[in-house]
Amino acid sequence: MSKSLISAIERGIFARRHYLSGSNLTSFTERWGVRGSTSCESEVLMAESEFEYSEHPHRRYNPLRGEWILCSPHRAKRPWQGATEEIPPDTRPEYDPNDYLGPGNFRSGGKAQNPNYADTFVFDNDFMALLPDTPDGSVGEIDKGDLFVARAVKGRCRVVCFSPKLNLTIPEMEREDVVKVVHAWTEEFLRLEKEPYINYVQIFENKGEMMGCSNPHPHGQIWSSGFIPAEVEKELENLKAYEEKHEVGMLEKYVQDELTKKERIVCQNDSFLCVVPFWALWPFETMVISKEKVASLAEMSERMKEDLADIYQRITCRYDNLFKTSFPYSMGLKQRPTDGNSHPYSHFYMSFYPPLLRSATVKKFMVGFELLCEGQRDLTAEQAAERLRNLDEVHYRKK
Repeated sequence: MSKSLISAIERGIFARRHYLSGSNLTSFTERWGVRGSTSCESEVLMAESEFEYSEHPHRRYNPLRGEWILCSPHRAKRPWQGATEEIPPDTRPEYDPNDYLGPGNFRSGGKAQNPNYADTFVFDNDFMALLPDTPDGSVGEIDKGDLFVARAVKGRCRVVCFSPKLNLTIPEMEREDVVKVVHAWTEEFLRLEKEPYINYVQIFENKGEMMGCSNPHPHGQIWSSGFIPAEVEKELENLKAYEEKHEVGMLEKYVQDELTKKERIVCQNDSFLCVVPFWALWPFETMVISKEKVASLAEMSERMKEDLADIYQRITCRYDNLFKTSFPYSMGLKQRPTDGNSHPYSHFYMSFYPPLLRSATVKKFMVGFELLCEGQRDLTAEQAAERLRNLDEVHYRKK
């Protein structure tokens, strides 16, 4: 390193420590003989310290959605005096006669009665967001510049009760019973894709009151629609564009890159990798990706389905162990559409979006800049992955 550069660095450090800018910086540069003003200042400060995404504000790119996320790791140390959530103790019994989803019980409204089911139970949602008999119709035309545009849509919504037991969530179930949940998902996907009006099947789970779950009985949902939802369509376009340009599947490459780097891996098995994605938005967001490129549950072997149940249970157990609570989240499976077309770029994965940030009572809020501009997080993906990775997989309530 030249003496002139060392001298410039020393003067830059002096300027940084004295917060010189504007007219003060001009006086400083004249006094010390630094030329080039803004350009010189930038070079000096860059020479002083290198960018580290574990320390400095930056944006991360989400190639699936084609969006940027603002990351502010330096804010993770700020004190919290905002809202906290009241977490009631989980005192649910194994069976409650007033549980609308319990075996043998009447559902909300008192008309339909559940069978005395012994494991997984699937039925039509009594309050569907999409209906199979919606009449065709439309309002307005986008191409004509109309601002009031609507299209009638059809679909069907199903509920998947994971277990007859009210007090048993996925991380506390027996492994073979979680496999039955995966089998139920697969059967529903295969059944719904045969319906001529169904073009996409979204399987998901909202766990906990904090995520808007309206019934405490552990369950998931399946919304199948006559259209491909906007976020899914966007991801499919980005997957296609990436693979056509680079001649390798985006998520195939991502799996290999994460296996090489290792810093965001939470857990894995023969068929699936669980990571905190580099572009994660939620504090402890995770992604479970198939190591082999398969498009949906329908293309999975029995071994893969067992491995999916394995990693589903392992990551949710780690979640519960993080803050010693029944950890809330929204989880969803991303699969190929069921519109009858070929989707060779599809690659199966699951996403978990948990809201908890610092403890069982402090959650992340999507407000202000995040609603108006773009998503933002404080805790880095690497820090979140390390915390989850260091947790064991024996549920805290079983110790």
